[in-house]
This record gives sequence, structure tokens and C-alpha cells, in this order.
Amino acid sequence: MNIRHWVRATSLVLALGGLLAQQPAAAAGPPPAEKVLRYAFNVAETGFDPAQVSDLYSARVIANIFDRPYKYDYLARPAQLRPSLAEAMPVVSPDYRTWTFQLRKGIYFADDPAFHGRKRELTAADVVYSFKRFFDPATKSPYYDTLAGLKPVGLEALRARAESSGHFDYDAEVEGVKALDRYTVRFQLAEPRPRMLYQLADSLTGSVVAREVVETYGDRIMEHPVGTGAFMLQSWRRASQLTLVRNPNFREEYFDGTPAADDAQAQAIAARLRGRRLPMVDKVVISIIEENQPRWLAFLNGEHDLVELPATFVNQAAPNGTLAPNLAKRGIGMARVPSTDVTMLFFNMTDKVVGGYSADKVALRRAIALALNSEEEVRLPRRGQAIVAQSFIMPNTSSYDPKWRTEMGSFDPARAVALLDMYGYTDKNGDGWRDMPDGSPLVLYYDSSGRSDSRELDEVMKKNLDAIGIRLVLRLGQWPEQLKAARAGKLMVWALGDAGTSPDSAEVLQYMYGGAIGELNFARFSLPAYDALYRKQQLMPEGPERDAVLREANRLLVAYMPYKARVHRVLTDMWQPWLVGYMRHPFARDFWRYVDIDTARESEARP
Repeated sequence: MNIRHWVRATSLVLALGGLLAQQPAAAAGPPPAEKVLRYAFNVAETGFDPAQVSDLYSARVIANIFDRPYKYDYLARPAQLRPSLAEAMPVVSPDYRTWTFQLRKGIYFADDPAFHGRKRELTAADVVYSFKRFFDPATKSPYYDTLAGLKPVGLEALRARAESSGHFDYDAEVEGVKALDRYTVRFQLAEPRPRMLYQLADSLTGSVVAREVVETYGDRIMEHPVGTGAFMLQSWRRASQLTLVRNPNFREEYFDGTPAADDAQAQAIAARLRGRRLPMVDKVVISIIEENQPRWLAFLNGEHDLVELPATFVNQAAPNGTLAPNLAKRGIGMARVPSTDVTMLFFNMTDKVVGGYSADKVALRRAIALALNSEEEVRLPRRGQAIVAQSFIMPNTSSYDPKWRTEMGSFDPARAVALLDMYGYTDKNGDGWRDMPDGSPLVLYYDSSGRSDSRELDEVMKKNLDAIGIRLVLRLGQWPEQLKAARAGKLMVWALGDAGTSPDSAEVLQYMYGGAIGELNFARFSLPAYDALYRKQQLMPEGPERDAVLREANRLLVAYMPYKARVHRVLTDMWQPWLVGYMRHPFARDFWRYVDIDTARESEARP
């Protein structure tokens, strides 16, 4: 363009600008509707420090605030691991002792005053620090034994020095976990650990924290989670409501997945969402609603987008496993999946009534287990939404065999009575209740939440024990306090559950490992033969030989009965027609980033 044409074009633009300036400003369009995911927990959270938390509900929040070197493919079944913070899958030595990976560059923590106004990049030193925290005695991590079982070189010695000096030296270099440069991490293990990668993908043991955040907040770190994940905590009313918002520093990530060819649900999700920037929702609001009825009503009223259907309402909402017509008409989605979990009772092995390893104590625990009718539990309070557990090996894990049968799943009250009579647990004063062999009362103290669903389970348990003459006394309390008391060895009998976080069938067996007493071993069970099997299987790759070791470990648990496995739950998820992309994963807990809210349909369909 020559100078004359340029002058004429410029004059025209200026003239048009003057005319436009005299016109009313065009009305700005309305801002896009905020996308909010709303649902409820049925148990209160405890806090949000990955190294201190052991409950499922807090772990779900942590999974979305923090990130890990590896993650599960959201759509792949069976489960498959993919890089997350890491650039690629790790380089692993042939003997499974050395694991090396590089972190992606340009990943940043959410902004926090602990960083003094600077943008804080995640580095290899953060992975090293986060892993070391599990070994610091001051952290009192329930996962210390799990990670100590990996045998990272030098970390046990570092912990021992801290126990004697009162100070854990985070700056001491150890071979077990080491930053080779700003972005490269190497784990060096003293023994083979073929499943090390599962710990680097776990929402607790794999989550990466920043040292300055932990040191800034100290004892209040459970209240101040700062991670590199898709969301960050905005507000928290304990045991009432949590609000999380999109982390503006979250890295550039897009929806992807590898659905199986015969998985229609996963294929449809992939077709609709592939390539979308994550996360797709702006905010997540979680209410704590312990009772089933108000939680279910909140979903029916459109106040929540997702619900795990309480068993109490399964016959109305999904009779015979089919979505009720009134819900189908509303466009409600439904999926029933076997849960990777096991519910159980533990007996405190140090308790003077139910604890101990002598024949009479073993007989008492086995008699109690034989008297508990797990099939009745499945049929009545659980409304068919479970299967009787024959062992602690969970569905969806590598060694699970649905055809295996053991005494753990048996209901045999006649045999229970015979065991009690044989070892002197008889009614000695004629009041209709059995006494201890020494004549003192035989009373089981069982701590429960008192919620409506728990009451139904408690009623079945009490009826079963009444039938063999054992007195059961219920003590009601709040779950977080009961958890603390259980860990301290102050409860006689308590119910709990474990949800698997990986395909490893032996993950749950740490609850019975002697080295985990005071942490995950609530029963305080200590048996050298069992501990030897637990350690042996850690060295073995997947396969029939390892399966045989796991079965032998489970046989010892049947013989001594420190825990009674009850059921594996079957979960029925329901979601509103405007919730897009939801699909329960058997292990991953970070689904928030993968779902979307169709705000147009929400405004049309919300009741």
C-alpha cells in the first residue's frame, strides 16, 4: 500500500470510529453461567494433609487439590496408569529396585501467602520432601509402614536418628529418594518392589506438597492444603460444607482416555468430551449429610448432581437393578458397579475380653464371626447391594476369585455355640447370658455411629449375638473421634471399611501387619507367621505363586480372626441429566476434573 492509499484508509477508519462513537454501546452479553458440581459425603472429613489423612472422604478432596507423578486413565477398564506430573512412565531397573522419572516443567502450585507473592514451580525437591514426610515421626503418618515396606535406602536410618534427637533432618541426602537435578527423581529400594508405581499414583502417598507451606502452617496444615491439582479449597465449615474452586495455576490439560471397545458408556463420554480443557467445572460444593433420607431427598430435589444411592431406597429407585420409570423420565443416569472395598469388624487383640492368642480367645472370636449372618446383612439392611466377603481380597484387584469360599463368609450358629461351650463361655449365673470362663460377665462393647443405616446393621448384629447368648452393648459416637480412639487401641470392637486404591490385592493386608500397629492395624494383631507372608509377597511379581501366598495369609486371618470380613459392597450411582461425563473409577478419586455441567439443560431440567 502506498502512502496515499494509507492516508485515505486511515481517514476512513477515523471517520467510521467517530460515527460509531455517536451510537449507543452494544449491550454486552451475559457472562457464562458458573458450572458448579454439587454432591454430599455421608461421613465428615478429618482434614487435608496427605501424610496424615487415612479416611476415604478426606482422601477424595485431597485427590483433587494435590497431584501425583502418575494417574489412572479415567476411562480405561481394566485400570491403566498414565503420566501426570511425570513426563513419561518411569525407567525401572530389571530387579525393580531403582525407579527414575522426570517431572514436567512449568507446573505450579496454587498461589498462597507461604510463597510471598512469587509463582512457585513444582520441582524434584518437592517430591523428595513429600515422600520424606511420611517417615518423620512428628507427622505420625498412618502410611509410614506402607512406605517403609518399600525399603527406600537410608530413610529408616534417618527416621531412627529423628526418634533419638527429636529432629528430622529433611536436608540430609539419602539414596532412597533423591533429586538428581531440578526435575529428575530417583527412588532406590533395598529390595524388589514390583508395585512401587501404585504408591506414586495414590491420592495420599503420591501427592506432592510444598515445604514452605507445611512449615508456614505447622500444626494447622490439615486446614491449609496447597497443591498443584485442578482445584483449591475456598472455604471449609467442619463436618458441614466444603467449597473448592478451579485452580487458576493448573497446568494445561485436556480430556483424554482409552475406553474399551465394548464399553458403551466410556465410548460415549470420550466422543463428547475428548479434547476439552480441564477442569470443566468452576466450583465444587460438598455438603456433609450423614443420614440417608435427607441426602437422597437433596438429590431428588435437584440440589445435588450426583448421589451414591443409599441401600435404604434401592427398592424404590432401582427395583431389580432397573432405574425406576419416574426417574428414567427425568433423564436420571444410573450405573451399578462392584466396589473395590471390604467392610469389616476388628477385635482389639490387647483387650482382656476379646484379645489374645490362646485357644479360648481364638475360639471366642471365631464363634462371634460364625454367628454373624452376612447373607442376612446383604438381604436386609443392604437391600442386596453387596456380596458376602470370603476374605479380604477385594473385587477388581488382581488376585480376586469370586468362587473362593472360606469360613470368613460362613454363617454357622450351631458351630459357634459348640465352640463357646467347649471353652467355658457358658451361662454361669442363670441370667440367660454367657459368661467368661472365670465367671465374669461376657460383654462386647461395640462402637457405632447411630445413623439410620448403621442402626439397621447394628440390629442384625445384635440379633445374631443374642441368638448365641452373647450380650452386645452399643456405644454411639462420632466417626472421627472413634477413628482416633481405634488407632490408640481404646475400642474393643469397631466396624470399618477399606477402599482399594490400586489393583494390588495385598494392599488391605497392611491392616493386619504387626509393623502397622498404632497406624492402620487397628486390631493390634501381631503374628510372626503372618508378617513373614506379608513381607514375602511384597517381593513377588503378580502371578499364581503370589496368589498362593496371599491365600495363605488370608487363611491365618481366618484361623485367628483379628478381623471379620463382612461384605464387598455393590454401588449404585445416580446422576442428574445435566451432569456430563461421570463414570466411577475403581481406584482413582479425582473425577471432578473430568465431568462437566450442561448449564442449559440444568436450567431446563432442574425441578
